[in-house]
Amino acid sequence: MIKTSRSRTIVIFTLILTIIAAIIAIGLGGVSISIPEILSTIFSSSSEAVNATIIWDIRLPRVLLAMIIGANIAISGALLQAVMGNPLADPGLTGVTSGAAACVLVIMLAAPEYTQFIPIAAFVGGIIAASIVYALAWRRNGISPITIILSGVAVNALCGGVIGFLTIMYSDRLPTAVQWLNGSLAAKGSNALVMVLPYAIVGWILSFFAIRKANIIRLGDQVASNLGENVNRIRIILSLLAVFLAAISVAAIGMIGFVGLVVPHMARMLVGSDYKYLLPMSMALGALVLLIADTGGRTLFSPLDIPSGILMAVIGAPYFLYLMRRRTF
Repeated sequence: MIKTSRSRTIVIFTLILTIIAAIIAIGLGGVSISIPEILSTIFSSSSEAVNATIIWDIRLPRVLLAMIIGANIAISGALLQAVMGNPLADPGLTGVTSGAAACVLVIMLAAPEYTQFIPIAAFVGGIIAASIVYALAWRRNGISPITIILSGVAVNALCGGVIGFLTIMYSDRLPTAVQWLNGSLAAKGSNALVMVLPYAIVGWILSFFAIRKANIIRLGDQVASNLGENVNRIRIILSLLAVFLAAISVAAIGMIGFVGLVVPHMARMLVGSDYKYLLPMSMALGALVLLIADTGGRTLFSPLDIPSGILMAVIGAPYFLYLMRRRTF
């Protein structure tokens, strides 16, 4: 009971911290806006016109988008780790992100007249990549951590080749694609937010309905089977959810690595492995981490706007090496 109460408190505290960070992030930038001015603009109409335009048209959509994408990818990573029984699984390392990115680039560069199909293309690409990883890693006695990583490396290399080929073939359209590939939220406004929000809400609701299944499958195949569960069906459902959340995130802002790996680990250290708390904690923490990365990217080296994907790679790669060193998998 004490542990449950503590976990709930940590989740609520993280949510409050995320909201505070969001308000601070809205105020930071080329034009500094005080917190009272931000609150006044959001909750009443009494505000300077310039500040209102900056907040409503530029910073608030970007902050919300960063939080939504961070939550999506963190939940996706937590679900994949349950499915594969592997704490190193995440949408990036298992090839889901690069598979989605390759299919999106096909439309973005080769068939830009069909941009309305980018979310579907991202989902299909993610599914194909995840299926290849499963097929390569599957053994009679299950999936081992090493085979997952090696399969992910192979799929990432394959998708990287496709992406490289497309960027060479359509080099005249490259500037936009480069920003997108690096996971940039620059110039992402209300349109991107409106596009991703409905999909994200559906994914979040379905993920929370899947908490019990995630808790069962993390106990192992034998225990899950003894409880009368169809292990393969659970794996497929949770994998589809994870790929869906990762794919809509890629479709919106491009490739963001390591959030799906780092955040569930941090969440697990704080609230334990029960998905009743791990999933909402991953969601809140993912929103907070990507929000901080995006705010840092657009303010630390201003006027340069460093893509969040680059900052997350700089932070996430050392953490991944740290996990490998500890051999906690």
